[in-house]
Amino acid sequence: MSEVPRSVFRVPDLYRPPRTPAPSSGVARYFWWRVREQRGLVAAGITLGVINAMTQAAAPAILGEIVDNGLGEGLSSSLLTWSAVLLSLWVIRAFAGMLAHQVDVASWLRTALGTINVLGHQVTGTGDSLRRTVPTGEVLATVSSDAPRIAEIYSFLGRFLGSILAYLAVAVLLMRSSVPLGLGVLLGVPLVAGILAFIVRPLQRLQAAQREENGKLTTLGSDTVSGLRILRGIGGEDVFTARYRERSDKVRAAGVEVARVQSLLDAMQTLLPGLFLAAVMWFGARMALTGSISIGAFVAFYGYAAYLTNPLNSATQGIAFLTRARIAVSRVQRVLSVKPAVTDVTNDDGTDDDAATTGPARLPERGELHDPTSGLTVAPGTTVALVSADPDASAELAMRLGRLEDPEDPAASPRFGGVPLRAASLADVRERIVVSEATPTLFTGVLADELDSRGDGNRERVSQALAVADAGDVVDSVPNGLEGHLEEKGRSLSGGQRQRAALARALLTEADVLVLIEPTSAVDAHTEARIAQALPRSRSDRTTVVVTASPLMLDQMDEVVLLENGVVRTRGRHHDLMHDAERAARGEAGITPERAAAAVAYRRVVSRSVDDSPAETPGAREGSCEEPGACREPGPHEPCPDPYDDQKEVSVR
Repeated sequence: MSEVPRSVFRVPDLYRPPRTPAPSSGVARYFWWRVREQRGLVAAGITLGVINAMTQAAAPAILGEIVDNGLGEGLSSSLLTWSAVLLSLWVIRAFAGMLAHQVDVASWLRTALGTINVLGHQVTGTGDSLRRTVPTGEVLATVSSDAPRIAEIYSFLGRFLGSILAYLAVAVLLMRSSVPLGLGVLLGVPLVAGILAFIVRPLQRLQAAQREENGKLTTLGSDTVSGLRILRGIGGEDVFTARYRERSDKVRAAGVEVARVQSLLDAMQTLLPGLFLAAVMWFGARMALTGSISIGAFVAFYGYAAYLTNPLNSATQGIAFLTRARIAVSRVQRVLSVKPAVTDVTNDDGTDDDAATTGPARLPERGELHDPTSGLTVAPGTTVALVSADPDASAELAMRLGRLEDPEDPAASPRFGGVPLRAASLADVRERIVVSEATPTLFTGVLADELDSRGDGNRERVSQALAVADAGDVVDSVPNGLEGHLEEKGRSLSGGQRQRAALARALLTEADVLVLIEPTSAVDAHTEARIAQALPRSRSDRTTVVVTASPLMLDQMDEVVLLENGVVRTRGRHHDLMHDAERAARGEAGITPERAAAAVAYRRVVSRSVDDSPAETPGAREGSCEEPGACREPGPHEPCPDPYDDQKEVSVR
């Protein structure tokens, strides 16, 4: 194969991370930020655009000299000289045009990639804050559609400014020959551009409306596809198809409205410059007939008039590009304005230390995990379960422990080994503490590599983690097993398989502290029992916090903690708390009222049934107690309540 010829002009480093943060407000500020980020390309584009436009604008004047010399002197040295000048001019223009095109493409790429870069960092840095504020489809549309719209401005900037300068130069040349003609050109072009700008204003409003509808359609489509399995299960395909059709019709209607105004603008872009050219030519022809100008000058006038359609087209094109780019920047800044739930502060532990001099604190490799807000303390190397009647409260605590959210008071930041998480860098916290959410997301790629995201994809390690998560069927369901390709979001897997695959991925991080939020909520009781037995053994030397209310899981924990109103109310072994609840129901001595009430509250959360035991509903049966300690002893023919009745009920679900 022949070698691909190398470009005459090579633009190095088309992608470069931004040196300064992108402004989250002000369209003009964002445009200027991009200019500063790629000032070299912008300067090169403007310079080449000016050279390209000026050489084209000078051609009619040189052509006029050639005509006058040819008609007056025939084949002479002056004719050959001006012909050589014209040839040189077109060689310069050809070379400058080639370079200008490459610089324009490089500017487009640098701007588009730079915008996508800041959006990517914003998405990863804000996490749930962005998801709660901006729909997923809107973010996707911003990356795929708005970034290229902004890039159009910088790829066109050199040509636009070059056309403006060339227009001014042509007006000066025309005024030297005829002041009325020069003034007509000088005033006529802005007049035509102003008329076109008047049409652009409603176009901008309609394009913004279409962009809004398109974002909603993208969001609806993304949600529908991700939930297709559920829709089929409940027979809701027709309903969502109708909703998508209705939303699509709105996008189409908005597009038709845009097309109506756009077609008028396109027609005016052809008509108005044509009328302007005809007027200039009519005026120049009258001057040539009266002998006011020579034939060569008239030829030059025609060239100028024909060339002046370029500045007009550039002006209208620039208005259209700017209109779309303004809308795109506002969408980008909507994403950039979302504040992250946590910020990477260096030292904010409520002390007077100067963060600028001390730098971020370093978390120890092993230590006690403590949350001042709830009063939770987890000893190193233990497996602890969080139980709460309010799932949001326990999940909120779990997010705080992983510093996915920060309390308003910096002094209330959770501590690991005595070091406030807020005082450590986010990278250090993410390395030591991993939180696996209740609805984790799986990513496309080779199954083993996607699960072992922190390691080297060692197949033995991956197989061991999958065994702990009882996820062998996940490997079987993916073609080629661990080497098989996992589809987007794991759509080929069932809900339980996705959850167990995510559990295996969390285990493979080998984090010092692993926080699992409802890791077995989508699996059957037999699978859950196997996971419950294997999980503590696999994490025997590391700290594990599990948010769950499943008795099968709780029975295997080193300790369970009951949260009430977001604060620790009691803690102990699952068996002990259930036994204390039964003792409280019988009114046995040796248990404090506080412990009895807490145990009853614990059983009420864990049992998932409020009518199974006197301990659940004091006063609901004859002889039962209104308060712990007031119950009668069971009669001679009454069996004692079995504290594991509820677990038996749950095990058959």
